[in-house]
Amino acid sequence: MNFSSKLLENAVNEFGKLPGVGQKTALRLVLHLLKQTKEETFSFTNSIDQMKEHIKHCKVCFNISDLEICEICASPQRDRSIICVVEDTRDVMAIENTEQFKGLYHVLGGLISPMDGIGPADLTIESLVQRLDGADVNEVIIALSATMEGDTTIFYLYRKLKDFPIHISTIARGIAFGGELEYVDELTLGRSIMTRVPYEHKIG
Repeated sequence: MNFSSKLLENAVNEFGKLPGVGQKTALRLVLHLLKQTKEETFSFTNSIDQMKEHIKHCKVCFNISDLEICEICASPQRDRSIICVVEDTRDVMAIENTEQFKGLYHVLGGLISPMDGIGPADLTIESLVQRLDGADVNEVIIALSATMEGDTTIFYLYRKLKDFPIHISTIARGIAFGGELEYVDELTLGRSIMTRVPYEHKIG
């Protein structure tokens, strides 16, 4: 693609680094920004600067938050006897949208994937173990995507948590194998949470 401006080319290349954004889409976005007023463009870029500068990860569950402890963990209305383990913040948002789960969360920050060089130590698994130690938790729901990496992570978590006096369950597989949790429709995801099954039944 030939550019009439090096500045334009640089901007397009930066937008093109975003996931799912090809060069043509990046060019369309950049040209759109060029049509905006200086104030509108500043508001856009400033929101990104502020996010990078001030966003935090909750000290309890590792969800993305504006505060040291996120609103979900801080809420007295949440059921603290149940923790739902998810891969990342997108999954928290997907489950919250179902309005079927009122417990707490624990965000792993990824899945075990030896091919990608991601091991248990790269995730917040030990923090989950420490969180359960002495806590009044009755059930841990492992809500991970139905992929090879998801199943590997579920099995590892079960091995780490099975000696705690808690129920360990996984979401029901109304979700096709290979499906990412964030893309599942709310009705199916909500039903999968409500009809969760004990994990030990699946490996026995």
